[in-house]
Amino acid sequence: MKILGIESSCDETAAAVVEDGRKVLSNAIYSQIAKHRPYGGVVPEIASRNHVAKLPGIIEEALEGAGETYDSIDALAVTYGPGLASSLLIGFTAAKTLAMRLGKPLIGVNHHEGHLHSVFMKEDAPSADEVFPMLGLLVSGGDSSLVMMRGVGQYELLGSTIDDAAGEALDKAAAVLKLGYPGGPIIQKTAEGGNPDAIRFPRGLDSVDRGKWIYKYDRELCFSFSGLKTSLLTHVKNLDHEPEGQELADIAASYQEAVADALTKRVARALKRFEIKSFSCAGGVSLNKVLREKLTALSEKTGVPLLLCPPALCTDNAAMIAGAAYEKARLGKAMGEPLDVNPNLRLADWA
Repeated sequence: MKILGIESSCDETAAAVVEDGRKVLSNAIYSQIAKHRPYGGVVPEIASRNHVAKLPGIIEEALEGAGETYDSIDALAVTYGPGLASSLLIGFTAAKTLAMRLGKPLIGVNHHEGHLHSVFMKEDAPSADEVFPMLGLLVSGGDSSLVMMRGVGQYELLGSTIDDAAGEALDKAAAVLKLGYPGGPIIQKTAEGGNPDAIRFPRGLDSVDRGKWIYKYDRELCFSFSGLKTSLLTHVKNLDHEPEGQELADIAASYQEAVADALTKRVARALKRFEIKSFSCAGGVSLNKVLREKLTALSEKTGVPLLLCPPALCTDNAAMIAGAAYEKARLGKAMGEPLDVNPNLRLADWA
């Protein structure tokens, strides 16, 4: 089964053709980073206008790259949430129009479902029977969550960020240090040769005085990066100069260590509490070298297999959307066409 996927939830305009859920025949992406860099973050109006301009060409590029035509595609898949409303609408409208014109099914996919499924988007990935129940760490620019997956399309949210996501924390650190945008890759590069133990930045929610906890998830499995960001800002303000050279590398390395350590700690706690066969990490921040090393070390220590997303599919892309859509089609679940986009869409079982 060949599915044409379309993704436009934020600032990547993407289309891909995937066969039988795993074989990526093409994966076309237009990144808008250069458009948003002068503003230090994504500007919704700029993002949606670029989706309008670039999506038709990206879809054609995906079909041509796969050696397919509209007639040879079996179904279409599209992200309908969560994300920026104005961006989601562009991809959703295009996909729905194509589905109606071609007389082919349209499968709506939760953006986070796509990320969670991306760890299976390689031909040597294990089967579901081998890995479920699986603990998933989802780390991106807009979300940081721990998800228990007891089967395909079965989700239980165990913990979430109560403020910034890990990607946001890295973006804000890069802004404070005047490094540029996006923050993740720049912080990692700046941290090369730096001492990760030079500064002890907070890991979030690890204070002894816990106070009143008002959130629905277990505090021990939740994330918080606002204090980390404030700590960095205070540290830089207390300097009588702008950091550079080795000092800047040490700050970046210490900050990156705090983010990766905070994420890994929550995964380690969950591994002790739940009976699982494997754990995974997906999303844009899963590209981070330090985080991958820490999770790999945790896997070796616990003996629990780790599934990592292929680097090419870590950031937003349409291949992961088509892959998740195939699983929905295969299981015959949630096949109804979504009526509209949902910027605040939550993960939900495919019951």
